[in-house]
Amino acid sequence: MTSRKQQLLKRYRQRKRLLLLAALIVLVALGFFLAWWLLPLLLLCAWVAHEAWFADHLFYSPQDDYQYAFPAETAQQTVSLSDGRVQLSVPLAAGETLLLELHLRSTLLGHCLDPRVVLGDDRQDFERGVRGRRYLNLSGQAAALANGDLSISGRFCRLPATATLYVLGNPDYAQRRMMIIAPHADDAELAAFGLYSRAAAAAEAGEAPDLTIVTLTQGEIEAERYRCLGLEATAAARLKGRLRTWDSLAVPLWGGVPQSRCVQLGYYCLQLRAMLSEPERAWASRESAEADVRSARAHNPFPLPADADGVPCGNNLLADLVALLEHFRPEFVVMPHPELDPHADHVAGAQALLLAVERSSWKPATSLLYANHLHDNDRWPMGPAGQGIALPPVLAPLPPDALWSPCLSAATQLDKAMALAMQHDLQGLLPFKKRLRRAIQKLLAARQWPASGENEFFRKAVRRHELFWVRPFAQQRLAGADHLGVADSPPAASV
Repeated sequence: MTSRKQQLLKRYRQRKRLLLLAALIVLVALGFFLAWWLLPLLLLCAWVAHEAWFADHLFYSPQDDYQYAFPAETAQQTVSLSDGRVQLSVPLAAGETLLLELHLRSTLLGHCLDPRVVLGDDRQDFERGVRGRRYLNLSGQAAALANGDLSISGRFCRLPATATLYVLGNPDYAQRRMMIIAPHADDAELAAFGLYSRAAAAAEAGEAPDLTIVTLTQGEIEAERYRCLGLEATAAARLKGRLRTWDSLAVPLWGGVPQSRCVQLGYYCLQLRAMLSEPERAWASRESAEADVRSARAHNPFPLPADADGVPCGNNLLADLVALLEHFRPEFVVMPHPELDPHADHVAGAQALLLAVERSSWKPATSLLYANHLHDNDRWPMGPAGQGIALPPVLAPLPPDALWSPCLSAATQLDKAMALAMQHDLQGLLPFKKRLRRAIQKLLAARQWPASGENEFFRKAVRRHELFWVRPFAQQRLAGADHLGVADSPPAASV
């Protein structure tokens, strides 16, 4: 994670420890002055309350307003929310992505149960205790909205009398030649399975150009669960790297993308920032002890510059990306959002792609940005799987990007869940503590998790929408090293 995310988590934990210490002092006083047996009982109740209502990583106040700006040409109008329906003031403008800006206010019960807004057959959840500006996603409901048939109601929150509707039009990017940049195996599926499976179907039918998925790293770190096979730490990391390399090449076929359109670069997890900060230096894996990326490239469709020496360095990474851009000539690139997604490899992957575009003779016209992680809220998208994706928290102004939110059918959502189930990194049981927490939250906070898998991404990523920020490459700007997290990269093994 970036230094900002680390600072937020550190501050959150410090405050939490202080609150727990104060609560413990109060409980001990009650046990001393009233009855000793109250202490264990109250401790148990306090722990259950913590697991049910205070265990979320929410690094901002639910009363903070989200800060969004849209391009100047975005169509907008004031709508009425009276009588339980969204009522237009003027005819609906053309555009497939519909966003509703409104001020939500939690009820008293909304401090214990997740506040939600029900829009027709959709539901979008928000922070407990919410009281501020939020953005609902109405994409896919244009017909009901235009006919005045789109119902709206709040559960555990109050709706205002009026709201602002934004309508954004985009080309159908599934009909254009695309390249997806995935820092790890599963990032392409989490962010864009619906998009790439629809594009693959169109390409197979001869209705659209081909697409390409480029995975930057092997994904070899955090391989502890493979130690149960009797492997040493380095061997376990190598096995995990091989498995996730296979995932990056094989799982896209479930969405119709053949292996010949998948490229694995084979660099090492959490080393991308260091590679860009010292591009001539070789950065070996932190855990597998490997220092030659060619072991992961055996099934690539054609040779790449780093195949010559296999050195995991920034110069080779950029040369590989330039070669891929010039070979596949994508009209647009799907890539991590450099300001929203705090994962160190995602930030550095975005920076590497921007550097490669500057050096390449082929310039994509547009970038579609995705956020599989957030700085401020580990639960977004909130609410159960299968529901819509409201806009994520943005507490500092971002560039006024357009947004594109294509809809996924129920069948595509099921295919997406199964694609995630094939990913080795998303398999396996949760630790007992997390399973117990979920049981408590299901009982006391009415939260739900899908049957497709235990990993949190099965809830967060399998939705009726996917969400992309649309930013022309002409407007992309390489931010400073401090912003992108290059300067604060942690110590790393090198060769």
